Amino acid sequence: MSKRKVAYYHDADVGAYTYGLGHPMKPHRIHVTHELVTAYDMLDKMQVLRPKRASAETMTRFHTDEYVHFLHRVTPETAEELTYGGTRFLVGEDNPAFEGLAEFCSISAGGSIGAAQRIASGASDIAINWAGGLHHAKKREASGFCYVNDIVLGILELLRTYPRVLYIDIDCHHGDGVEEAFYTTDRVMTCSFHKFGEYFPGTGTQEDRGRGKGKGYAVNVPLKDGITDESFQSVFEPVISKILEVFRPSAVVLQCGADSLSGDKLGCFNLTMYGHSHCVQFLRQHNVPLILLGGGGYTVKNVARTWAFETACALGIENEIDINLPWNPYFEWFGPRYRLEVAANNMDDLNVKDGSLEKVRINALEQLRELGPPPSVQMQDVPRESLGKHLGFGYGKDDGKPRDELDARLAQHARYIFSLQESAEAPSSDSEEESSESEDDSSLLHWQQQRADSRRRVNRSSTKKRMSMVTNQYFEVSSEDNGFYSHCSGLHGLGLGAPPQRNDKRRFFQGGWEEEIERVIATRTKEQRGGLYYQRGIMGDVDKSIQGRGDLNVDGDWDGGVAMSVER
Repeated sequence: MSKRKVAYYHDADVGAYTYGLGHPMKPHRIHVTHELVTAYDMLDKMQVLRPKRASAETMTRFHTDEYVHFLHRVTPETAEELTYGGTRFLVGEDNPAFEGLAEFCSISAGGSIGAAQRIASGASDIAINWAGGLHHAKKREASGFCYVNDIVLGILELLRTYPRVLYIDIDCHHGDGVEEAFYTTDRVMTCSFHKFGEYFPGTGTQEDRGRGKGKGYAVNVPLKDGITDESFQSVFEPVISKILEVFRPSAVVLQCGADSLSGDKLGCFNLTMYGHSHCVQFLRQHNVPLILLGGGGYTVKNVARTWAFETACALGIENEIDINLPWNPYFEWFGPRYRLEVAANNMDDLNVKDGSLEKVRINALEQLRELGPPPSVQMQDVPRESLGKHLGFGYGKDDGKPRDELDARLAQHARYIFSLQESAEAPSSDSEEESSESEDDSSLLHWQQQRADSRRRVNRSSTKKRMSMVTNQYFEVSSEDNGFYSHCSGLHGLGLGAPPQRNDKRRFFQGGWEEEIERVIATRTKEQRGGLYYQRGIMGDVDKSIQGRGDLNVDGDWDGGVAMSVER
């Protein structure tokens, strides 16, 4: 085999994190894999790199601002409060809030983004990040042991340079997070080989083919229990060969989830190490830029064996290494045989037994035959750095520097908005005249009624079902935003925001009620009377005066130097 330039991304800290006692996901498996790779003297044959950790700003290329902010704040002690009783961000018990969660995510995402940059620059032909492959994470929610979708972030980086990217998933579970992210585009084709039928995440039928421009560019190959090397190869090779022919990808991302191996704690396939690694060998032969990522895999010693062997496949030395394991710090874990192998068991292959495999293969090939020529996109020179970085607005770059005039004014404006909210939520003052007390009481009751109505609307919203990756059972949870919007229902009563309706469009990178606040500010500014600013409509028809020190212009910015204070 011809030699390839291989980049290997590894951070020594990644194996130190833990999801908690008894949790199936063990980040330590990545460290064990690295020890095997080291023991086989593969590091000298690769470009070994420590990935730059992804910043919060980088994660928001796919994930929402509020979700990324949550990941950087949450701890085991604050998880219940920040998830609003487990109804938002972390739903169910599959995704615990463990210590160092944000750092773990930054390592995983940073490795995949770095691998994509390495491939796009032409510095490497194959890039490896075994800490990546967390394909279940959604835009605003963790799922299936995955918090940040490093695959989507890596593919987005590739799309800056390449017109088309192919994503292949050989994890036992459907790659729902990646498919969902690119479901409406023809620049990314997703192809997933997975178990289907009362199995997490419950998606991935052959009827799911994409939507809009992405129609036909989501390929699913649902399989049944016990598939063997021969059966898997009989469907993998023809489907991938056809995809390479009709889609002609500029780069390929292969998610090498190892829970499709025989004997996995959560998997139900019967693949050996050689059957699993054949996918890497097959793609390497096609001489296309390739990124290898980790993923599932819950029998640690089998995961380490397979990923170490697939590293050798990327280097083209799989026939040169000794299957008898060399000594390494985890040598005793691999007893009693101490060999680089994952053997098959005596499971029945239900795919052959009922003849479903042939039908699945025919349906997948028929879908691909319906596609037109490879989609094209107008490309242009890719900037070497982002506009924000070029202008000096990088993440954390201004730490420790004094605020300029604009920063100070923005801070005063924010304090002013919060003071409006606090004054609106405060009960009526005893200093009000007796003639207005009855109006205050009625307006307070009116405001409380609005809050109650808002809560009732939230409670009437339909519950959503989630599936546990451990038990493969569905469970019901309140609508994922119920806790948040119940918490903010006071803002709804104040006219400063409301729970979203089912058909409302999501506005990313906004808090959702800034425009309403600006509208209220502009309205109240017009009612400014001789230095007194009347607060109308906040609690019914009551007017509460706020004394302003300084002039407030029409845009709501302060020309004076002191924020407003509320007279009580």
